[in-house]
Amino acid sequence: MRQPIPHAPMPKIDVILSEADLMARVDDLADRLAPRLKDGEWTAVSILIGATPFTSDLMKALARRDVHPILDVLWLESYRDARESSGRVVVRADVSRKVEGRGMLLIDDVFDTGRTLEFAKHHLLAKGAREVLTVALTQKPWAPRGAEGVDYCAFDAPGRFLVGYGMDDAGLYRGLPYIGALD
Repeated sequence: MRQPIPHAPMPKIDVILSEADLMARVDDLADRLAPRLKDGEWTAVSILIGATPFTSDLMKALARRDVHPILDVLWLESYRDARESSGRVVVRADVSRKVEGRGMLLIDDVFDTGRTLEFAKHHLLAKGAREVLTVALTQKPWAPRGAEGVDYCAFDAPGRFLVGYGMDDAGLYRGLPYIGALD
């Protein structure tokens, strides 16, 4: 008989944004994005893995506003299982749909240093995208602002390590329905 795998106790997680507040922020973001996405052909590109829950909820919110971009994914990696970016972005899997001539809505979970979105934006423009709009669920206090910042953001996060709603700590806690911070 198989022995159960022992589990480490769950660390203390401070709730930063409840599930209800999170869904309200996604709806607000969809309200701001919908008028911009009404014209032209758009593809929503989710940066895997962390942005998956956010992308799903944002796509549903946009659909409720009669905006229906095509969905694709781009698997980029810069953190691996660390709590800080390695500084190097690696493409693990590229988009599979047509990019040329389309508007691309690039969706990420956390806008931190800006390297990942900057890399992805240039990657899509090099493939012939008409334009690339960047969207992040949250941005850190030290993240670049203005022209080098993210185009749309759902909320400003504290300068703490976040988990839940797709964000993880070495692969753990992605499934939490809220956003929390670890000490």
